[in-house]
Amino acid sequence: MELRLDQHSPIYLQIIDEFKRQIARGDLRPGDRIPSQRELAMMVQVNPNTVQRAYREMELMGITETLRGQGTFITQDPERLAAIRREMAGRALVSFVQEMRALGYGRDEMIEMVRGTWDEIVGAQAVQPRQGAPSPETAEPQRSGTEGGEPRGNGRV
Repeated sequence: MELRLDQHSPIYLQIIDEFKRQIARGDLRPGDRIPSQRELAMMVQVNPNTVQRAYREMELMGITETLRGQGTFITQDPERLAAIRREMAGRALVSFVQEMRALGYGRDEMIEMVRGTWDEIVGAQAVQPRQGAPSPETAEPQRSGTEGGEPRGNGRV
């Protein structure tokens, strides 16, 4: 876990927010084991009591579940995880809208800017070949799944 601490909010809340971000992004999935309190304290170089408070709060919030002798795990409650994702998105949207209004932009201008930026970013990603993937010029032609008399797999690894 990489955590850039700031001076404006309590460290235990920053730890909780980082776990929420990782859940919202899908980096942490239901049932994933998270580092022990001592391990995390060493990783982010904070007092173990601070991490203990963050873990206690996350358990009270329903984000994590602790199994004695086994560790602490991300909840498997899909509704709770969806709520975390919505909460993180809502916070980002509120911050964005407040900042854009402070810069003098109206609703329609914001929406157009978001559309344009979305198209620019997503369109650029669609054009770029994946790292390690052959370029269209060097890629082999696609073959049917039964070419050569041998069936091909289902595409799963």
